[in-house]
Amino acid sequence: MIKVEHLTKYYGDFLAVNDLSFEINEGHVYGFLGPNGAGKTTTMNIMTGCLSATSGHVEIGGFDIFEDPNHAKRLIGYLPEQPPLYMNETPVEYLRFVGEAKGLRGSELNEQIDKVIEQVKIQNVKGKRISALSKGYKQRVGIAQALLGNPKVIILDEPTVGLDPIQIIEIRDLIKQLGQDHTVILSSHILSEVQAICEKILIIAHGKLVAFDEPDKLEQQLLSANEIFFTTDAPEADVREALSTVAHITDLTIETNETNILSAHLKTDAQDIYSVSKEVFFAFAKRNQALLELTLKRATLEDIFLELTETEAPSKEKKGGEAV
Repeated sequence: MIKVEHLTKYYGDFLAVNDLSFEINEGHVYGFLGPNGAGKTTTMNIMTGCLSATSGHVEIGGFDIFEDPNHAKRLIGYLPEQPPLYMNETPVEYLRFVGEAKGLRGSELNEQIDKVIEQVKIQNVKGKRISALSKGYKQRVGIAQALLGNPKVIILDEPTVGLDPIQIIEIRDLIKQLGQDHTVILSSHILSEVQAICEKILIIAHGKLVAFDEPDKLEQQLLSANEIFFTTDAPEADVREALSTVAHITDLTIETNETNILSAHLKTDAQDIYSVSKEVFFAFAKRNQALLELTLKRATLEDIFLELTETEAPSKEKKGGEAV
């Protein structure tokens, strides 16, 4: 459905998008995740034909966004981070303007307006001026304009920014519903939002793609982030000997305080951290030594996000490949 190949974008000497390549299949909700300044909005603006690329290609449904923009753009509905709303118009007036710009006329246009108003649930405010609407309703109007023409691909850039918790939940539910009939790409820097909505996640850092997978599989990629903490009054030599019988320990740190209580922190690459914790417990029980405390920390998407985006060094390359 969407193919991005070696996409690169410079602003002067600043490399905003760095040789980005990925493919998105039809259907489902995809998350485009990265910290502020990672290149998400630039990439989305290029994918939708709003911005030119320095090099690379983008295909939407087989049409090149640069060489055949008219056909490619008919397949796209786009909500920028700042919705392009006309505040003095009502939602109906605004949607009529957008629909006509998309080539809709007559009964088809009227049917489309009625349909998207119902989809985004703005029936009760469709006659009010947009300037009088809450931020949540303004976002709904923005999503409605993206849905006009029934595009196959819906691209939403930070759709819940500035919303209150109830509005965020409502917009999330709406996006999930859209994913049943459209391919939805959702840009966000909010981890919980991506986890709650998306079936696959692209993580971008410093303009480069650093991960692309399902949330659960992304967590498995960094199993070494699984951690076990425990305290004991056993001597350090006994602790190390007991743990020598436990498999899948990748790192071990031991500290002893002034009361001779030992604190141990170990990392494991085992998929089942709970089985490892049991092995640790029984390793000490067999030696008649007590664990005073045992705590587990399973890797979360946030851990993975921080690991990938912090370790990916920012580009320091000038246009043309010259090092700086």
